[in-house]
Amino acid sequence: MSAKPVKIPGPDHPITIERNPARIVVKVAGQTIADTRHALTLREANYPSVLYIPRDDADMTLLSRTDHTTYCPYKGDCSYYTINPGGDRSINAVWTYETPYEAVAQIKDHLAFYPDRVDSIEEL
Repeated sequence: MSAKPVKIPGPDHPITIERNPARIVVKVAGQTIADTRHALTLREANYPSVLYIPRDDADMTLLSRTDHTTYCPYKGDCSYYTINPGGDRSINAVWTYETPYEAVAQIKDHLAFYPDRVDSIEEL
């Protein structure tokens, strides 16, 4: 078994992380899953920007960890959660890098949500 490749963001694949000044509210099935004023916006290469919300500002009782995992050579191993009130649509709807690589260490203890698997992600 070969080791997982590790890549460093750079000019060919930039990654920036900035504090998002807006209040971010994530809702599913009429319930607020997350509500924060401490979100981070991660911009990576040509991908759409992603909001990362501190776990402390999410209702973790509404989430169930799944066995699904993925790997990003820039960020590391990724774990997933299902949003229980969302039913089948919200399976693996939340991802997190629990031990992210040093270049993106700011996203540790944060969650990201697939926009098409929640009812809304509002920037207020």
